[in-house]
Amino acid sequence: MAEITKNTIIGDILDIDASTAPIFLSIGMHCLGCPASRGETIEQACMVHGVDPDELVKALNEHINNK
Repeated sequence: MAEITKNTIIGDILDIDASTAPIFLSIGMHCLGCPASRGETIEQACMVHGVDPDELVKALNEHINNK
């Protein structure tokens, strides 16, 4: 898989690896089932939730690469 970036769509990440969902939930992104949220980029979602997108990207890449 290509590396996740701030421009990666959340729905694409969840489709590739559903086990990333708890990472999103742990930072307050409880709207993962909403069609609108699945179409957002990491950066867009982080802006709404007040989360550092670089930290989220790092956590997601570490999770996927350590499987």
